[in-house]
Amino acid sequence: MNDMSAACLKTIRFELDADGIALITIDVPGRPMNVLTPDLEADLAAAISCIAAGASIKGVVITSGKANGFIAGADLKDLVTAYGRDTAQQAYARSEKLSSLYRRLESCGKPVAAAINGLALGGGLELCLACHFRVLSDDPRAVLGLPEVKVGLLPGAGGTQRLPRLIGIANALPLMLGGEPVAPQQALKLGMVHALAPPAQLLDSARQWILGGPKPEQPWDVKGFRVPGGAGCLAPHATESFQAGTSRLARSTQRNYPAPLAIASAVFEGTLVPIDVGLRIESKYFAKLLIDPVARNLMRTMFINKNAADKLVRRPPGVARSAVRKLGVLGAGMMGAGIAHVAALAGIEVVLLDATQEQADKGKARSADLLARELQKGRTTQDRIDTALGRIVCTTDYGQLTGCDLVVEAVFENRDVKHAVTQKAAAVLGPHALFASNTSTLPITGLAASFPREEQFIGVHFFSPVERMPLVEVIRGAKTSDATLARTLDFVAQLRKTPIVVNDSPGFFTSRVFGTFVDEGMAMLAEGVEPALIENAARMAGMPVGPLAICDEVTIELQLKVHQQALADGLPERFQRLTAIEVVKKMVELGRIGRRGGAGFYEYPAGGGKRLWAGLGEVFPVRPLQPDAEQLKRRFLFIQALESARCVEENVIADPMDADLGSILGIGFPSWTGGTLSLIETVGVDAFFSDCRRLARHHGARFLPSPALIQRGKANVLYYQEAA
Repeated sequence: MNDMSAACLKTIRFELDADGIALITIDVPGRPMNVLTPDLEADLAAAISCIAAGASIKGVVITSGKANGFIAGADLKDLVTAYGRDTAQQAYARSEKLSSLYRRLESCGKPVAAAINGLALGGGLELCLACHFRVLSDDPRAVLGLPEVKVGLLPGAGGTQRLPRLIGIANALPLMLGGEPVAPQQALKLGMVHALAPPAQLLDSARQWILGGPKPEQPWDVKGFRVPGGAGCLAPHATESFQAGTSRLARSTQRNYPAPLAIASAVFEGTLVPIDVGLRIESKYFAKLLIDPVARNLMRTMFINKNAADKLVRRPPGVARSAVRKLGVLGAGMMGAGIAHVAALAGIEVVLLDATQEQADKGKARSADLLARELQKGRTTQDRIDTALGRIVCTTDYGQLTGCDLVVEAVFENRDVKHAVTQKAAAVLGPHALFASNTSTLPITGLAASFPREEQFIGVHFFSPVERMPLVEVIRGAKTSDATLARTLDFVAQLRKTPIVVNDSPGFFTSRVFGTFVDEGMAMLAEGVEPALIENAARMAGMPVGPLAICDEVTIELQLKVHQQALADGLPERFQRLTAIEVVKKMVELGRIGRRGGAGFYEYPAGGGKRLWAGLGEVFPVRPLQPDAEQLKRRFLFIQALESARCVEENVIADPMDADLGSILGIGFPSWTGGTLSLIETVGVDAFFSDCRRLARHHGARFLPSPALIQRGKANVLYYQEAA
């Protein structure tokens, strides 16, 4: 490499062939996929300097030495630490450094081709966009994308400027706002790449382009360049892209997620000026997002922590890896059928058992319906459907459970019913089989008494609909062994679900925390808050559904049964759901038990749809002076976060990661917060518990933190700091 030895490069290989074409092969050591690290950036900078100065170098081909992709983007473990550490100037410098590096590449005076041999995301795609020619592997796994919006950021190395200049704002903006990857054929059609080639011909295609003697100049550096389709307020697409588009963004994000609006602003402002000015505008917006807690929260919980959970970071060591070959599912209702469905798709033989053959067959039919829809959408084939359905055996015979590695009980949420089916299954299971209860409320330790080997009994709380919900709450009973926990986590991984691990307690974690959200909504109703304001405030906070609507879906009657069960079990008052019990009793007394009964907080007209029941104002009179929506949002978020803090204090949750993942993936807590415990850290531990005490003075003792939590706040003990 002229005056620099290639041996000093840590992350790339540099080769110069007889035609004067330099091949730069990116291969970051110790990483399963290439990511943008400081070493890689330094090596690219050194290589670009030598390329620009090397008279013998006629052109450059950049590719990856990893078989699974080009570059997956930035190292989030590095970016996540910026919040609270970097100033705005430092965050700007971080973006500007990489952006300038790519700018140097495209203006180095030599033609540069990207031979993209696999997925290129984020900064990886931005590197490709800075090349003059892009040829992509004709492989469905070789996707391109700018997914930064999903971690609360924007493309900070030229993506918001080069992509619109390449394919037009109307095409580029949705890709950045959605963050979804683009398949090879679509990338070619949009103009993101110049050509597709079989993997074995990628390098040759790139070399042939260079040998053709192309001019090393980007379109946006040519005098008179105009953004395809136009830019600014007068562009034909401007109303859709920026005016109506911005309004839609505000509605969809409730302004809780700053990245989408920052992306739209960077594109709008940056495409009106020369590329170099546009890149500085992009870096300005990137810096603002990087030091915002929303980006930290999204990166930490939804990517770093989720990835760790998916890799079974909470799996007890010293237990051999296992796989479920044959699964028993007791109960073919919606939940049991869903579990059977995802297990069959994962290649597991399933015995789906119910009280009657008709009920069992109905459960399998639901799986067939789901697969038929996938076939219509082109997401599967008839052969795959037949294979999956062939793995599900429907029966009423407990004897067919013989040989099961694991049995999941998913029958009605009644202790006596669960005891009965557990004992029948135990009579035919082998000594090494595990038994799991899919319960959302009943304590696992008590249910385990019906199984002869209590150490092999565990809770697995799936969420409905199982085929769509990614979380499984794994509940460890008092006698559950490490081996049982490890094998259960292996099973969850087989299903490609994300597990969290919690210790046994009434309501476990997700049901207990979600109950506070539902109850708070009904408490507001009893206080005279306008029902529509309650529902809207919850959605404005980021919850997917309002508390009154969700109550109708799970049935108001169920809330009463949960309360009655807590009373029967002699549980302390804090587990009896007293906050809203009078509202629940009144609605049940009126016969309005929810959607299943045809009437609840909402009306369900025969023609479809729903609307809030007009009679609510008579049953629960609306007070003249209504609270501000911000106050209600705070109550909804804080009551759930406080209950999560109590779960940590009581050792229901041992790792804050599980609380944050469980709250977002399981109960729909808004992801911008990073989860219930991350919300506390975002607000500030002391400030949060001080605010809870103020809420307690106005709304009741349910907001009052324990002395230990108040002390945690005064000492500013962070949850993630403590875990580390």
